[in-house]
Amino acid sequence: MAILQKHGKNSCPDLASIKENPSENIGQAGSQKKWAESSQNWTRPVARIWTVVLLLGTCLLYCARVAMPICAVSMAERFSWSKRETGMVLGSFFWGYCFTQVLGGYVSDRVGGEKVMLLSAAAWGAMTAFTPILAHFCSQPIVSMTVSRFLMGLLQGVHYPSLASLCSQKVVESERGFLMSTVGSGSYLGTLVIGGVGSLMLDLYGWESVFYVSGLLSVLWAYCMWKYLLKGEGPIITLESLGSAGTQSKLSKRNWLRLFRQPAVCAVIITHLCTASTFFTLLSWLPTFFKDTFPDAKGWVFNVIPWFVAIPSSLFSGCLSDHLISQGFDTASVRKLMQFFSMGVSSVFTLFLCGTNTFPAAVAFVSATMGLTTFSHSGVSVNVQDLAPSCAGALFGVMNTCGAFTGVIMVYFSGYLIEASGSWASVFGLITVVNLLGLATFLSFAEARRVDIDLAKGRYHNIHI
Repeated sequence: MAILQKHGKNSCPDLASIKENPSENIGQAGSQKKWAESSQNWTRPVARIWTVVLLLGTCLLYCARVAMPICAVSMAERFSWSKRETGMVLGSFFWGYCFTQVLGGYVSDRVGGEKVMLLSAAAWGAMTAFTPILAHFCSQPIVSMTVSRFLMGLLQGVHYPSLASLCSQKVVESERGFLMSTVGSGSYLGTLVIGGVGSLMLDLYGWESVFYVSGLLSVLWAYCMWKYLLKGEGPIITLESLGSAGTQSKLSKRNWLRLFRQPAVCAVIITHLCTASTFFTLLSWLPTFFKDTFPDAKGWVFNVIPWFVAIPSSLFSGCLSDHLISQGFDTASVRKLMQFFSMGVSSVFTLFLCGTNTFPAAVAFVSATMGLTTFSHSGVSVNVQDLAPSCAGALFGVMNTCGAFTGVIMVYFSGYLIEASGSWASVFGLITVVNLLGLATFLSFAEARRVDIDLAKGRYHNIHI
């Protein structure tokens, strides 16, 4: 099966081709002009600086996110929580996380993803640092912790849609894969850091120290970003920038309906839904699989090694995809190739887990699976920016919301399968089927041409919710 096609120039219509008919653009609305002006690409040195900063921000995002799971056992003992109450605290984060995806992307498309990311980071960083205070001074710690985790989910839900919006507006097509895959590896790095350093702090200084340090570092990151990259500009977000689309409500609804009727957009949503579902399932159940199958195995081995593999794998996928595009290969074909590795090849290693009976082989197969799934950062995650850069944040928010809800459902359903069948093969088989369904959809319908413009008239549809 030939996935890659080489060409001389990118066949996708871009901003340059649209500008060939300037007369068509004279009558555009002010918000359309505003988007075009704000979408000046970063130079390569500036893009590299932002890549490092966003990588660090994503790392701290996961440090703050995973702080509660790391400290859950100690907090349960301290406040006499039951398993059900502990689960309620942990699960409340994901319900909040689902509700701000689309809103965060919409606001980012209007005012800039870096501004939304900055404000949210300052807020969830402060919330993390104040968590021990809320726990100790509230008469009902279970209530305050549940509410604080829900708010954490609300605040962190805007991060990835803001990132997608920022990347679509500031990064050229041939460099988006590297930025998204590098920043995406920050999630694995953050999980490793908080798992190692956080566990050490937990033992030496108590669970409160984990929240204090991760929260204050996040606030410091937000301050440095505002001070040195945004040059202390303010106000950050004005009501004027958010309220300029009131006269376009009918047109906006029509454009959104037209956008969701595009086969390529539907393919991106379905594929991301399948990718998120299988990743959440593996993330949730692999530790239990190792405990059940290899009860004498060291937990740090299977909890650490796969994430060490995922980081360089994510970086490699970004470099590979950008290199292929810069060499003249068709962008859509490159995205499909990355997704083929992420969902197709990784499924082979997932199936190998069904028949393995040795711990080293199981760790190797899991590491290969987790490493290959990171290729989606250069596949479906970037493809949304190819299709609709003017509303990439809001569209990515829709994708993430669907992925989060289906991920929760699939995690619960996987638990039912384990109890009903008594075999882990049913879960790994389910993961493979979902992956292949998403892959087939992406390979059949994915494109890289812009669909947020009217090709007949050569004009932008400034799409708003």
